[in-house]
Amino acid sequence: MFQALKLKGHAGDRAFRAATVSALALLVLFFITIVASMLTYTHWSTFISALFSAEILFAIRLSIITASVATIIAVLIAVPAAYAISQYDFPGKSLVDSLLDLPIVISPIALGAALLVFFNTPVGAWIDDNVLKFTFTVVGIVLAQITVISALAIRLLKSTFDGIDPRYEQVGRTLGCSKPEAFLKVTLPLARNGVIAAGILTWARAVGEFGATITLVGATAMKTETLPIAIFLSLASADVEKAIAVVFILVIIAVAALFTIRKLTGRKYRL
Repeated sequence: MFQALKLKGHAGDRAFRAATVSALALLVLFFITIVASMLTYTHWSTFISALFSAEILFAIRLSIITASVATIIAVLIAVPAAYAISQYDFPGKSLVDSLLDLPIVISPIALGAALLVFFNTPVGAWIDDNVLKFTFTVVGIVLAQITVISALAIRLLKSTFDGIDPRYEQVGRTLGCSKPEAFLKVTLPLARNGVIAAGILTWARAVGEFGATITLVGATAMKTETLPIAIFLSLASADVEKAIAVVFILVIIAVAALFTIRKLTGRKYRL
């Protein structure tokens, strides 16, 4: 009887393994098919000419600059915000935690529309006219990207701070560190991998941001044309091969970002 149960257990293990591996293989095959279809659709000459065209070079440069600025600002805000949510208890914490998830679950187009509506209110119009011009400008691209990626940065960093034992910081306090010193000298170095991963992932997400950007700043070639907007403009003009070339540029950036995470944070770190 024991032998029969053992054989039945082995059969169940094999069936479960086959089911999970099959699901993984199906998903990988699906993505490979998509990439292969794009490779067969476009020609390398088209890809090279698109890559070195003035319009695409402008889009690459604008995407990298705006995404870098947006990521720096978002991470600088996200580090203290995520630490506060992770380590402190305060009234309305659950509500605040839920509100910070809204940019993740709400469509980026809806976020862009909300920003556009805000800048049409008296307060928003005054800011747009007298402080800094956001609508239909490069500065608006940075704002749209920050709006989309800040919640992702906070969520990633909160998970990092949740995994750090608060006793490390308490030991630092007993050795004479103030609360800010303990955070800077103990907690933040322990969170290094998480901060790096959050920064790289949010940067890659900012490079690929489209919905909020196009809603707030429009789609003007050689002015507010980021890489996703370049894809939109290429498809609008029925230049599918050019659009696919830009898609490959985004894929290369995404793969490079993920590879960098694994190199900088080490193999033991997992998102």
